Amino acid sequence: MIGFFLSNIRWLAAGALLAFSSSYGQTFFIAIFAGEIRRDFGLSHGDWGLIYGIGTGVSALIMVWAGGLTDRFRVRTLSAITLILLALSCIAMAVNPFAGTLVFLILALRVTGQGMLSHIPAVAMTRWFVASRGRALAIAALGFAVAQAFLPMLFVMIKDAVGWRVSWAIAAGFAFLAIPLLVWLLQKERTPQSHAEEKGATGMGARHWTRAEAIRHPLFWAFCPSIFGLSAWGTALFFHQVHLAEVKGWTHADLTLLFPVFTVASVVAMLCAGAAIDRFGTRLLVPTYLIPAALGFMLLASATSLWVGGAAFVIIGATQGMSAAVPGAFWAEHYGTQFVGSIKALATAVMVAGSAAGPWITGAFIDTGLSFNAQFPLFSVYFVGAGLLAWLGLRSARSA
Repeated sequence: MIGFFLSNIRWLAAGALLAFSSSYGQTFFIAIFAGEIRRDFGLSHGDWGLIYGIGTGVSALIMVWAGGLTDRFRVRTLSAITLILLALSCIAMAVNPFAGTLVFLILALRVTGQGMLSHIPAVAMTRWFVASRGRALAIAALGFAVAQAFLPMLFVMIKDAVGWRVSWAIAAGFAFLAIPLLVWLLQKERTPQSHAEEKGATGMGARHWTRAEAIRHPLFWAFCPSIFGLSAWGTALFFHQVHLAEVKGWTHADLTLLFPVFTVASVVAMLCAGAAIDRFGTRLLVPTYLIPAALGFMLLASATSLWVGGAAFVIIGATQGMSAAVPGAFWAEHYGTQFVGSIKALATAVMVAGSAAGPWITGAFIDTGLSFNAQFPLFSVYFVGAGLLAWLGLRSARSA
């Protein structure tokens, strides 16, 4: 692993940097300011969830088109443009005075951050590496894991010191600073057209599938509920972090102390999943990687102390970590790499749609009196069903 990392450090570091920078459009980051946003704009949990859901949902539609740009443009160029747009979106959030424009700002943050800056490094690692694809995806995803562990604590402190609006301006500065570092790392960028390995990375039937062909294949849709559900309920967990702390009787600051624990578990599971994918492929992991999340949410539902909550976050984090490597490798392994950008763009749109639906659905239930905590067992049932459907899809594909 160390030798692999050192010999490919520029490309792996670029992937990790992009994954880290996606954080400013991710739910766990935006949710840090949920209390202040709802207070300043007079929004209920359901109102804020609806705004967030609409903005994120539209971003999912945009991703169907925008994600395909990875099949046409260099990572360096596309990433730099996306980072500029993300930074401008953060600045707009910092100065926005109107509740009515929040939906457009959420749209901009989600399509640039959660959408493109998650999609680009995953596609790049999938294309640039074949025999070591799982490890490459896992290492690149470390950037997101590090951000998820430390940015909430850092920005809670920054928010308390200078206010939530200035905090968004600081986030914009971080996004701008990532651009020259990315350009330096990718001075000698590997491109799909020149990378010799890419031609040999075919999918089922020893061929490259187009997106039109993939979406007519039942395995594609059998796996989509897994992507949708983990995004929906995992996003909701961080989106309603302030509410969850209130329901549990914990302070928000105490709850954020669990995020590094979540990240450590995520990183360990991510690296283990990457190694397992390189050795065995994705067939064993696709039907099973949601099981820890199902168990973790059941445990979190009954948690009354931070210690038990921490244990639940560890178990949920294991699924989160595996999800950083399993889906990306799955698309390339089963559908080939030539058109993986456009295929994964549709899968990313499903993921983004899940992250739109999760906060909206859970926020609406909270407004009706069903606490977020009481919804956790329902999430567990969903994960079990999604895993079963993925298993049936794989079984059908093998027998076809």
